[in-house]
Amino acid sequence: MLDGFVPFPPEFAERYRARGWWADRTLAQEFSAAFVRHAPRTALIDGERRWTYAQLDAASTNLALNLLDIGLQPLDRVLPVLPNVAEFVILYFALQKIGCIPIAALVTHRHAELNQFTRLSQARCAVYPDQVRESGGSFRFGPVIERVQAEHACLQLRIVLGQAGPGEHSLLDLIERPARRPRSDLATLAFGPTDPCIFQLSGGTTGIPKLIPRTHNDYAYNSKVASEVAGVAQDSVLLLVLPIAHNLPLACPGIQGFILNGATVVVHANTRPAEMAALIARHRVTHIKVVPALLIRLINDPAVQQADLSSVRQIQSGGQRMQPEVRLRTRQLFRNAFVQENFGMSEGLLMFVRTGDPEVVQLETCGRPVCADDEVRLIDDEGREVPDGEVGELACRGPYTLRGYYAVPEYNARQFTADGFYRSGDLMRRHPSGNYIVEGRKKDLINRGGEKISAEEIENLILQHPAVQNVACVPMPDEAMGEKMCAWVILRAGQALSLQELVAFLMGQEIAKFKLPERLEVVADFPVSTFGKVSKKALAERIAAMVEAERAAASASAAASAPAVAS
Repeated sequence: MLDGFVPFPPEFAERYRARGWWADRTLAQEFSAAFVRHAPRTALIDGERRWTYAQLDAASTNLALNLLDIGLQPLDRVLPVLPNVAEFVILYFALQKIGCIPIAALVTHRHAELNQFTRLSQARCAVYPDQVRESGGSFRFGPVIERVQAEHACLQLRIVLGQAGPGEHSLLDLIERPARRPRSDLATLAFGPTDPCIFQLSGGTTGIPKLIPRTHNDYAYNSKVASEVAGVAQDSVLLLVLPIAHNLPLACPGIQGFILNGATVVVHANTRPAEMAALIARHRVTHIKVVPALLIRLINDPAVQQADLSSVRQIQSGGQRMQPEVRLRTRQLFRNAFVQENFGMSEGLLMFVRTGDPEVVQLETCGRPVCADDEVRLIDDEGREVPDGEVGELACRGPYTLRGYYAVPEYNARQFTADGFYRSGDLMRRHPSGNYIVEGRKKDLINRGGEKISAEEIENLILQHPAVQNVACVPMPDEAMGEKMCAWVILRAGQALSLQELVAFLMGQEIAKFKLPERLEVVADFPVSTFGKVSKKALAERIAAMVEAERAAASASAAASAPAVAS
């Protein structure tokens, strides 16, 4: 067993096996059966490139053997930092075949995050593109990974998607070069269904993300049960434009669920609505995964409004609450599609709205648990269950919900109850239908278009600015992204600071761009609670009122400047 991993208690593991949730097969074994059963069918599409199930199996097997050849072993941690390209999918299946544990990093992460992930996981290998395009130019990963390697002796292998330089292996070469090892070597590797198969990332509030170990047993079941609720069949076609390593695109049901069902996955490396519309029409896409911010852009784009969207049967939305108006407008455009709200966490628990739910339930709730063995409590600050219909913190346990973050026992003692329920930090209320309504969160997070940002992480960085005496980062409402970050700052005497200067300073800290504050408010002092703490609630309410007042003023100005209509 991997040191630092918290397993499921034996009595619960036996219950989940007895009830059929766990098949006691590794993901490699689960996928192998699908590769054989659906060999001639199209599994994966990336642009003009296509792979059948047999070809995807062969490519990932060849890569797996070559990864063994360069020194990877079962339970080694691997840091893939790749965009939505077929090579990610091939790599993911290859890592599962040799029992390595990928860390679900994003291509938007930079040195600060990649350095943390490597230290926390003791990653042995990093896989990255030579460069990615971004606003204002391109970003080269090689120098960043070299720095991480210099800081952490554990990181011994570097694999690049692109031209390999000194000390790097070429990912394309490892995929295409015929392996010297026989395929039978894969059967000799020592790892099993109760081992971790991936480390997902928490949206942790402490400034340091926690690693979420998902086991082969629980992650396979996660995708199987999500497939059932999401209506995945052999003729389904999934379009993936959300970051491919996130839990929703990867496993809920995501790549895993669609491959297990013999369906087709189309990966695409950007979220431009016109390109999405073209892919939907070309490949007769049946399933799309979105966050509300992306869906709003999609339904308002003229190219999408003119496209053939008739093949789409389901639009699965996660990451943050969808407003009822957005759902209603989406139905008008995607006339054959069910817009499925869901609540999910990388830690495990999934709640989906069902197709048979009444209209009011579909519009107002985030769904209900997908498994009969998902145990949900709504609790108060003392851990007592709140009366039905009142708001409480979501606590949960079940056959695919973790029992502890990786290698942080002190943190686990605070986040898990004595009987193993995970305290999520999400505030919910139980609807009379049995579904749940999200009412907010206890966690100090900003939810920007589905990406969770730790306020404390950014505050700690801003406090390093010589002009700043104190800072409080809070969410502010945004029509497109749901929330953006506002930094409330108290400056040192005689100092000045603009938003542009603050952003430039934070970019120098090499953090992901989605974490940057998008508004700066300078004040002389912060409001405090009755306990003498900074009242972020008051600051959030203040910025929300300011944003609303600015919207109203803009609307009034637009109305006043509109040309008069002759009577």
